[in-house]
Amino acid sequence: MIGKNIQEIRIKKGLTLSELAEKANISKSYLSNIERELNDNPSIQVVEKISKVLGVDFRTLLGTNKENNKLENDYIDLIKELVEIGIGREELREYKKVFEFVKWKNSKNY
Repeated sequence: MIGKNIQEIRIKKGLTLSELAEKANISKSYLSNIERELNDNPSIQVVEKISKVLGVDFRTLLGTNKENNKLENDYIDLIKELVEIGIGREELREYKKVFEFVKWKNSKNY
């Protein structure tokens, strides 16, 4: 499981096996063995190195952070939708006060 998670995220990030291994300061063959699940029990130190390079929480690589992944994906989908309708980062910041008001108003209803 961990090997497939690493491989999937690595590919999504556009990194080669060699690039990830070099940036994480582990051997390419060791990383390859992890991804192919020939070594399915890497040390936590290795998992932390890989997660830092990939920019994800190490629990994501372990497969114990599925709820957060879903939440992150939901936010990513929302951002994509906003971009598609022409709302960029600056426009979104302009709506921050509206969001704060709605949050405040909803808190008063309980």
